[in-house]
Amino acid sequence: MASLLNISPIDGRYAKTTQMLKPLCSEFGFIKLRVYVECEWLKTVLKLFKKPSSNFLKFLKDLADNFSLADAEQVKTIEQATNHDVKAIEYFLRHKLEKHREGKKYIELIHFACSSEDINNIAYALMVKELRDRHLLPLMKKVILALQALAQQYVTTPMLARTHGQIASPTTMGKELMNSAVRLKEQYREFAQIKIKAKCNGSVGNFNAHYAAYPNIDWIRVCRNFVQQFGLTWNLYTTQIEPHDYLAELSDANKRFNNILIDLSRDIWKYIAVGYFKQKMVAKEIGSSVMPHKINPIDFENAEGNLGMANALLQHFSNKLLISRWQRDLSDSTVLRNIGASFAYALIAYQSLLKGLNKLEVNREQLTKELKQHWEVLAEAIQTTMRRFGIKNSYEKLKAITRGNKVNRQTLHRLIRQLPIPNATKKRLLKLTPENYLGISAELL
Repeated sequence: MASLLNISPIDGRYAKTTQMLKPLCSEFGFIKLRVYVECEWLKTVLKLFKKPSSNFLKFLKDLADNFSLADAEQVKTIEQATNHDVKAIEYFLRHKLEKHREGKKYIELIHFACSSEDINNIAYALMVKELRDRHLLPLMKKVILALQALAQQYVTTPMLARTHGQIASPTTMGKELMNSAVRLKEQYREFAQIKIKAKCNGSVGNFNAHYAAYPNIDWIRVCRNFVQQFGLTWNLYTTQIEPHDYLAELSDANKRFNNILIDLSRDIWKYIAVGYFKQKMVAKEIGSSVMPHKINPIDFENAEGNLGMANALLQHFSNKLLISRWQRDLSDSTVLRNIGASFAYALIAYQSLLKGLNKLEVNREQLTKELKQHWEVLAEAIQTTMRRFGIKNSYEKLKAITRGNKVNRQTLHRLIRQLPIPNATKKRLLKLTPENYLGISAELL
């Protein structure tokens, strides 16, 4: 019942869908990641100057791996006094090391030469990397595969196309679905290949404190290796903060993927509305509170709405995170805390889409009925063939016959038989119907 008190639907209505993100994107998750980074940095520093025992290194590893909710609450209690979240983590670690026989010697090396952003930016990079690689990409792939499977199922199923909302040359349902799948695959690849960057170079990015304390250490090599050990890309040229360019790239790529899905959701919604698609019935589901016959396309509506929410945040990330006054201001900090929300809205949308796609079934009867009613779509083929043989005013002649007029097989066949074109070509045109005038749509799949 506590979830009913949540303000955000991510943790309320959709909590079941997004629960796997809580250990990573919550305040607890962010604190845990920063504790992990601090412990790893301490290990790096100690290996440079001291000779820590394997027992102490294991102690640091266990401290990060087993970081608990109670530990996080302790950090938050310290933060009430410090009013600084990263300093609270440093003091938390100091308390832990004070209780360790060997650790007491190393307390002053916690957070050595670091700015808060050296810790925060790596923690965020690790969060984003896991969000993308472990959660978003697999669901994106499932959506693409579900769409491809549906496209292959209806590879030869003819339907009227609609350009400008008007009846147009026939296509196949499979080809139209595959158009979206191919677009999504391209954006998926771009999203997956973006390098996630991080820095570890001090308060203004110049290693000032590092070289002041230990001028003979190759700090660029040390810090580059430190960042790269996490599977991240090293960024040498920064101010106090890593400039977040990669986050803007990620946001834009994710937004493009989502916009294609919004386009798809709206198209399928319309196909359901005109009867091209039927939705498989689920016995206990209710479409309308007052109209028992309805099966509403709620999965596609839900997907569209949540994709819009995700994109609103992604757009703000792309616009805002590239900008920081002089060497540092904190306006990015409060924005970054919403990264998990943008991914959560996307996950909700992808799950809704998968559910909706699995309910779809083509209404062949409706598609065939419409095709038989619109012989005028063959005017394109006839006038183009007439042009081939040099017949003057081909377009205008077909326009006069078809535009605004009721056209049927007899109308077009009468015209074809009168054309001054080879008999073999006439026979080919006479075999055309709205159902088989499909170009190479099947072969394209």
